[in-house]
Amino acid sequence: MSEMVLTLSCPDRPGLVQAVSTFVTGRDLNIVESHQFTDRDAGRFYMRVVAEELADGPVDVDALRQEFEVISRGPDTDWRLVDARRRPRVVIMVSKHGHCLNDLLFRVRTEQLRANVVAVVSNHLVWRELVESMGIAFVHHPVDAGSKADAEDKLLQLVEEEQVELVVLARYMQILSPALCDRLQGRVINIHHSMLPSFKGARPYDQAYDRGVKLVGATAHYVTSNLDEGPIIEQEVQRVDHAMSAAAVASLGRDTECLALARAVRYHLENRVIVHGGRTVVLK
Repeated sequence: MSEMVLTLSCPDRPGLVQAVSTFVTGRDLNIVESHQFTDRDAGRFYMRVVAEELADGPVDVDALRQEFEVISRGPDTDWRLVDARRRPRVVIMVSKHGHCLNDLLFRVRTEQLRANVVAVVSNHLVWRELVESMGIAFVHHPVDAGSKADAEDKLLQLVEEEQVELVVLARYMQILSPALCDRLQGRVINIHHSMLPSFKGARPYDQAYDRGVKLVGATAHYVTSNLDEGPIIEQEVQRVDHAMSAAAVASLGRDTECLALARAVRYHLENRVIVHGGRTVVLK
């Protein structure tokens, strides 16, 4: 049985829930999941609806989009309607630290994440054997000061040729150019430890251990041209015990990165994230 997902963000006004429900049920669709939220401070309404086809045959998503376009016209209104059963095409980017990559690939293989990973792109060769053992294309783009622009051009070519809908930076330790960030706006998710800007550079968890921090965490967010300041999708935090070694703190930090990134990717793939301004609403 086919399903569709509708997400809506618009200025709040009476009758929105009824209007969406009437639209869905009036087209032989049954609502199986519905979440809505009104931001009273901003006067903005957010909604996510999952509906399934009552009759035999697939949902005609293109026809539904055209029909919803007619009734959704209005100032500052954003909406999206997609086939819920389709697997979005994803590229994962990684450098030398492979914990997030390995976690994402495992979740995809075990159906925890419904995605089609078309390639893994890296500026190192460390994870080539792992990726290719899973039948996924491994693309090596070495990056230095002189080759950065060429590597980004090749990435854009890959995204266009493979019709990639999401790029995941799974500890990819290169800063994307503002032009690339703008080109892929809303389609790139990054993960980093949440101790910025206190502990920058190499070995941040060792720095945190030396300072005796009591918490470590990770932040997953959309990438923008403002470094590490894009809209936050998900965060994870864990307490640090005084008896932990520096290695144990680093291991705990890697776990938080895996969890935060996996959740953020899942929310995006399931069309649960609505961005408005510099914030996100995640309708779980």
